[in-house]
Amino acid sequence: MKLTIERAALLKSLGHVQSVVERRNTIPILAHVLIVADGDRLSLTATDMDLTMVESAPADVANSGQATAPAHTLHEIVRKLPDGSQVAIERDDAGGRITVRAGRSRFTLPCLPAEDFPALGSGDLPHAFRLPAKALRELIDRTRFAISTEETRYYLNGIYVHAAASDGDGGGDGGGPVLRAVATDGHRLARFQMAAPDGAGDIPGIIVPRKAVNELRKLLDDSEEEVQVSLSEVSVRFAFDDVVLTSKLIDGTFPDYERVIPSANDKVMEVDCKTFAAAVDRVATISTDRSRAVKIALDAGTITVSATSPENGSASEEVEAAYDSDAIEIGFNARYLLDITDRISGDDCRFVLADGASPTLVRDGGAPGALYVLMPMRV
Repeated sequence: MKLTIERAALLKSLGHVQSVVERRNTIPILAHVLIVADGDRLSLTATDMDLTMVESAPADVANSGQATAPAHTLHEIVRKLPDGSQVAIERDDAGGRITVRAGRSRFTLPCLPAEDFPALGSGDLPHAFRLPAKALRELIDRTRFAISTEETRYYLNGIYVHAAASDGDGGGDGGGPVLRAVATDGHRLARFQMAAPDGAGDIPGIIVPRKAVNELRKLLDDSEEEVQVSLSEVSVRFAFDDVVLTSKLIDGTFPDYERVIPSANDKVMEVDCKTFAAAVDRVATISTDRSRAVKIALDAGTITVSATSPENGSASEEVEAAYDSDAIEIGFNARYLLDITDRISGDDCRFVLADGASPTLVRDGGAPGALYVLMPMRV
């Protein structure tokens, strides 16, 4: 195998695929990236056995072939090479080493047999649809902050994506089916829906793992193309630009999230989102406990955000708001509250409450398909 490739193209592809590789591996080959040179393309593959990424880039291939190289080491080498340099990669005849050259720099890296690199097929993927990269970015950004990190409840460690009948709750199109994404950690819930694209109206419910969600989101930063989504009940594949990301799905049952979305809340507070978030952030400075608890007292025309701490004293701030129901007090985890306000795209956010002990519904004035639920806490 012998090829030459422009440093920027190699660095971009390596930067993507090496992030799949775990820093600690009990299986040595999983610390390597598979390099395949064929025609006028270089293909890089990395996997952790659950998530596989393949990315290709144009290259000047003198001799076709394949080899492996330590993923993180190769990435660091290429990252430190001069901008604009041409990188030559060559595998020796014995196949035990590859040489990387650029200008006067020369590196020799150990190889493992390319034949040992796991061949991971995703099996049959009977469901497929296309989605603009922008729409997929929004679906992820609106929900992933609420993914649970509690490993014992593994079925919450991802985003639940499924098709649903339109409930007239925004984000649909003419009452047709919607594509819905949901994430929750038991303290807050994020739900986002959009009109289901062709082919997505009958997909099974799948739970896309946190790592796959995060890697996909990084890839989408550089893309404005349509994403081809293919899935079965055990795997999902995202293909766009020169990248194919394939992931196993979480094998579990996502809870009936509809049960925790309140439907009888009758007290509505509308407030300028940025002003409210800034007040919560300032007041929460006083709170020293891990929950950063803040109390919100609602009264006609104004709300008061406050926090107290035995060590730091107390803080309060009044914020103008549209509210004309009975006076109530409710406590929230400030970080959870700010996570939600950070996702609000409109100027105003709408809190729909019942009382100080019941879940609160939060809506985004700029995105009718977005819905958030926040559990109260004792303050």
